[in-house]
Amino acid sequence: MIIAIDGPSGAGKSTLAQRLAQELGFIYLDTGAMYRALALKLLRQAVDLADDARVNEVVRQTAIDLRENGGRLEVLLDGRDVAAEIRTPEVSQMASKSSALKVVRARLLELQREMGRRGSVVAEGRDIGTVIFPEAEVKVFLDASTRERARRRYQELLAAGRAVDFAETFREMEERDKRDSERDIAPLRQAADAVRVDTSSVDAESVAALVLDLVKKKAREN
Repeated sequence: MIIAIDGPSGAGKSTLAQRLAQELGFIYLDTGAMYRALALKLLRQAVDLADDARVNEVVRQTAIDLRENGGRLEVLLDGRDVAAEIRTPEVSQMASKSSALKVVRARLLELQREMGRRGSVVAEGRDIGTVIFPEAEVKVFLDASTRERARRRYQELLAAGRAVDFAETFREMEERDKRDSERDIAPLRQAADAVRVDTSSVDAESVAALVLDLVKKKAREN
């Protein structure tokens, strides 16, 4: 079975996907982490996104994989775990910009579908139910108000010890939403057969219970 969870940044996709994967014994596929890992490499190598040849060269020479280790998700970039290095605002912005490039999406699509062939998965991102796994048995679109999503991101960054400003975090969230929704390739949108869930005022436990009910219902139907 494939469970597809889509939605904008800060809607609660990672929390839900990790919980479902753990409870169901499925593979957790965090596509956002994969885009962030590639973005980290592009930043470190100071790649100009307007330089098509250079971007193509770096992307094609990049290996990214996800692996669970003791309940923790490792994000392997060219064999090295970078999970602790990909959650900065700089990486987030680069991931949003680079994900609009055709060569980037093609490479990540290839890697993500390869992971999907390993077994039942819970995949989360922005185009899982529309592009990556359009045949997914369960599709969920998580959303929340921009202010609430920015508040969550702000609290996350503070907890990580970063000096952040809420107004700046809110502005970056709006910019990312605009880029993700308006890009030509695989824009963020709800699949026609996805169940929409607004998490603005709903706790993670209630959201997980709702989606687990959807999974059980689909399993009975199959």
